[in-house]
Amino acid sequence: MTSYYSYGSFQLINSSSSVHKPWISYYKSNHPTKSSLSSSSGGKRAPPARDVPEIITPKAVKETRVSFLDMFVDHAFQFVDQPYLPSQKNFAPVDEIGEAVGVSTIEGCIPDEFPQGVFVRNGANPIHGALKSAISIFGKSSHVWVEGEGMLHAVYFNKEKDDKWVTRYKNKYVETDSYKIDKQRDKPAFIPAVEGTSGGVLSGFIFNMLRFGRVNENFSNTSIFEHSGKYYTATENSMPQEIDINTLQTVGNWDSILDSWNRSFTSHPKKAPETGELVTFGFDAQKPYLVLGCISADGTKLIHKVDLKLERSVICHDIGVTQRYNVILDFPTIVDTTRLLLGGALIKFEKEKYARIGVMPRYGDADSIRWFEVDPCCVFHIINCYEEGDQVVIMACRAEESIIPGPEMGKDKFDWFSRGFKHLNSSKKDEGFLFARPFVWRLNMKTGIVENKSYLTGTDFSLDFPFINEKFTGIKNKFGYTQVVDSAASSTAGMSKYNGLAKLYIEEKNLNLAEGKKDGDEFTKVEYHMFPENTFCTGSAFVAKNGDNVEEDDGWVITFVHNETSDISQVYIVDAKKFSSEPVAKITLPCRVPYGFHGAFMPLIN
Repeated sequence: MTSYYSYGSFQLINSSSSVHKPWISYYKSNHPTKSSLSSSSGGKRAPPARDVPEIITPKAVKETRVSFLDMFVDHAFQFVDQPYLPSQKNFAPVDEIGEAVGVSTIEGCIPDEFPQGVFVRNGANPIHGALKSAISIFGKSSHVWVEGEGMLHAVYFNKEKDDKWVTRYKNKYVETDSYKIDKQRDKPAFIPAVEGTSGGVLSGFIFNMLRFGRVNENFSNTSIFEHSGKYYTATENSMPQEIDINTLQTVGNWDSILDSWNRSFTSHPKKAPETGELVTFGFDAQKPYLVLGCISADGTKLIHKVDLKLERSVICHDIGVTQRYNVILDFPTIVDTTRLLLGGALIKFEKEKYARIGVMPRYGDADSIRWFEVDPCCVFHIINCYEEGDQVVIMACRAEESIIPGPEMGKDKFDWFSRGFKHLNSSKKDEGFLFARPFVWRLNMKTGIVENKSYLTGTDFSLDFPFINEKFTGIKNKFGYTQVVDSAASSTAGMSKYNGLAKLYIEEKNLNLAEGKKDGDEFTKVEYHMFPENTFCTGSAFVAKNGDNVEEDDGWVITFVHNETSDISQVYIVDAKKFSSEPVAKITLPCRVPYGFHGAFMPLIN
């Protein structure tokens, strides 16, 4: 059988027979002495001693080897916590609460038209209390801020027979195979293997692979999505994990495609308009660097798989779809194992290298891709893509540099992030480089020309973690939504904090002179919903109103928020038609919900 082991962009393939022959070793048996044998045999000469085979199974050999390696790692590596600053206290992990807890403290009311379902968000929740660094004779390696075991936080919305709302909250770890290893050992098992000295990262690769068959953990902590009535968590380094949405119990790998998709899987696969097929990709540090796949609408098989034949390995976090095309981002956040072997970083944003956007037919191959050169930048999240005449339009959140993985080893990590999160209008040139803004590229498929490239918004706020009404994925939309970065609070914490929501009116122009606006610029109209002081959100999603004759923005924006002053976590429901008004409902949760990554609302019949 073929098994795959991957971490982010580093993947090893192991092909082996499903039937193993036992290992055989020989040893001399402890026969009695010659004199005793003669005595017992009436003086006859005893037969010569023979080599007696001892059967040693592959399992025994592996267990012995792993045990020896574990002892070496325990003695050679020191695991130390990366401490949380006071301004980072809500990034710290929480415990599982067990069974779902009823929630009754609600300010305002949940609208009658709100659909029954579950609002669920994924995020990092380190099982051993904090992200770790590992120090050894080989060097130092550290977890980066996107790592840590995945934990789901869910709020269930159900109606009783009298149409009264019943809400419940539950959290639970995503129980990947690597989570189970760490849980059983009750101590860090995997050595961090992304950021650090060359020797530190390489030793992590080697010892993790030798002991566990993979170079790092499958955290499965980034997103959650639905396909064909099943629900999956995802992160870039492994296969998605199927989740029982009613209990949050981990079912296991997406088994129906496991045999045909033996590599990593994007956190943001997209459903193709009309067909409902799921378009995904997986990147790797070794060729093939980027492979694209299409999964059938019923989720049972991989119907298309193609090597895109990239010339380098890039961290690609999102993919775009239109009615006919797939959209690929080849931007210069580069994974380079050769650079690592020569003493450099495994992952590095190389702004002097090229950037391009590829557009290919849904079931095309590498030769069918139309590449468009663009200015080097960093894009992790696409707002939407669609076709308009001869153009393919891509809207995304664009920054000048990459937030992943952070500064090179030896530089002050906190200082780098603190400077990067500064407002773009800072007087210092080495600040504000992580400031993200919605941007649009218009690519002409006939001429091969980038006909338009411009920011959609000014520099009032940094905007990221976009989302839309998912019914408009891949077709022209009028509205987009993002979280609003609090530049000052993020700079103080050295980690992203979002103190509001933004609604983009894509077809309407902001006629007021905006900060950052130059002569000739036309920015999109933006409406903001800002939170109370010291209150920040994560995992925001759009909840569409049911019905056939509803408009695109008929619905609500839902998000997890946390007030750092009161230390209370809530869920806000905001009317998308009255976006700047007070939330229609604020649901107080029974425990703290740490900041995390992506969320989704899953409508449920029961």
